[in-house]
Amino acid sequence: MRRHDRRAPYAVALAAGALVVSACSSGGGGGGGGGDGKSEGPGEDKTVSANYSIGSAADAAGPAPELPGAKKGGTVTVLQRDAFNHLDPGQIYFSDVLTSQMLYNRSLTSYKIDEKGRVKVVGDLATDSGTSSDGGKTWKFTLKDGLKFEDGSPITSKDVRWGIERLYAPFETDGPLYIPQWLNGDGNAFRKALPDGPYQGKHLPSSVLDTPDDKTIVFHFQAPHADTPYATAMPNIGAVKAEKDGQRKYDNAPFSSGPYKVGSYKVGKSLTLVRNEHWDPKTDPIRHQYADRFEIGFGHQFADSTRRFLADQGGDKNALSFSNGVAPEMTEKVLGQQDTKARRLLEVQPYVDYISFNTTRLKDVKVRKALAYAMPNGQILQQNGGASAGVVATNYLSPAMDGYRPTDPYGKKDKPAGDPEKARALLKEAGKEGQEIVYAYANTDVQQKVSVVVTQALERAGFKVQKKEIDSNTWRTSISEVGNKFDIYRTSWGADWPVSSTVVPPLYDGRQIADGAQNYGHLDDPKVNAEIDRITRITDVKQAGAEWQKLADRILTDDVPGVPTFYNRLFSLWGSGLGGVKYHPVYGTVDPTGVFVK
Repeated sequence: MRRHDRRAPYAVALAAGALVVSACSSGGGGGGGGGDGKSEGPGEDKTVSANYSIGSAADAAGPAPELPGAKKGGTVTVLQRDAFNHLDPGQIYFSDVLTSQMLYNRSLTSYKIDEKGRVKVVGDLATDSGTSSDGGKTWKFTLKDGLKFEDGSPITSKDVRWGIERLYAPFETDGPLYIPQWLNGDGNAFRKALPDGPYQGKHLPSSVLDTPDDKTIVFHFQAPHADTPYATAMPNIGAVKAEKDGQRKYDNAPFSSGPYKVGSYKVGKSLTLVRNEHWDPKTDPIRHQYADRFEIGFGHQFADSTRRFLADQGGDKNALSFSNGVAPEMTEKVLGQQDTKARRLLEVQPYVDYISFNTTRLKDVKVRKALAYAMPNGQILQQNGGASAGVVATNYLSPAMDGYRPTDPYGKKDKPAGDPEKARALLKEAGKEGQEIVYAYANTDVQQKVSVVVTQALERAGFKVQKKEIDSNTWRTSISEVGNKFDIYRTSWGADWPVSSTVVPPLYDGRQIADGAQNYGHLDDPKVNAEIDRITRITDVKQAGAEWQKLADRILTDDVPGVPTFYNRLFSLWGSGLGGVKYHPVYGTVDPTGVFVK
């Protein structure tokens, strides 16, 4: 999910092939699991760190290899359930918008996915994945020749500097902030270095961010950061042309550096991307420009998109979805329809689903523990699609994380439907029998069904539940407001790299609490904050991994700002008229960069 982040020194020597980046929040869903209760099962878990590597300068050279059978022309239709909350690359941190920005936005580095789903971090705008010096505190990137914006003007280091400096502006709150925080300080402290961004004519000093010529960008971090090539792959570490930067209005009119540009955008309804004639494939090792256009429509529930993919008629033959999963109730039909075998994905995603508890409102930890025991993980998973939608989660960290251990403090393996007796006992002990809970959920078909099983489970445990259905298009904003009036709500998170420093701090550091940030439970425990600082100073990634797991377990058992429910999988389908569709392990979605109309 989107994130603010506070990152203390992270000076580990990360070997090539040792990292993952995935970001952010899944759109939820997926589905699958045969009617006999058995899933076909996903393939190899591509979210694990062993699947990732750092590429060479040669890997950064374009063009991307041609795909067998690929043709030029045609329109790709994209069916999405939720409207995109941002188009501005500086604000992007959800899986569906991360996927769409790949078509019109380029960053200093990015992810090159091969035919087996292996991931290399390679230079995108940059000629390679960066060169470090000064013990890892200084990183230098060089821009490729031939880079242009959609108006044909050249992309220079000044445009990259502008793209980074605008992240300091007060309105840029929702995207990842690794680079500005590493340059100028943790939490929101970095903003003091350039409070208005670059809009008042001020810039960061060259001792912090240097652009000595049109091709060179140099970061001078406060501490070593071996994982810089991963941080520069975030969508907001790219080029923004100052004359086209409408600040908040940029959210509706981003200026393209990729193979497509915005043709039209109707907020909440549709987005059309058309060819960018000034994109040069020789500069791009990742993207193709096969289709003439992508027409993205919002408001398609999973049942709607699944029916259209199954029918595979007319224009729907050329349709896909970046993140809609197969509707849970249509799983058997999809699995039983032979012609879907070549046009579906069942993959492990990097995401963990949670029910977050608002500690600002639920101050008694015994009440929160009662909620954790009562939560029906198995039934929540079932309503999302069963075995092909995921696996019951037992602790906060994904199994793909270094240092992961299958701890299970609330006994979810033995009692996936919850433990109402234990929950009742805790409520009684707290003197809170009949505790009222305001439960917020998005008005999607899946979450409406989830709300039924959650409410029933909580009422069995002795809670009184007040349900609040929220428009799915405004859901993300609603739950990320610190002053929201909800007690519990569904959230989701994927690590940004395969170390838990990209999970625990953003979700549980009390200094991260802010509107738009991802500490959804509003946990602010000084002991937790201090432990986060201690662990981030550990330079051995393996040693740190074990420590993160210990801290995550301690938060789950002692503070309880939420309970994990399931580890996500993506089960998706597309039309038979499309080729080049593959899985993007980093974002846990369909990769659109090589899609063509047959």
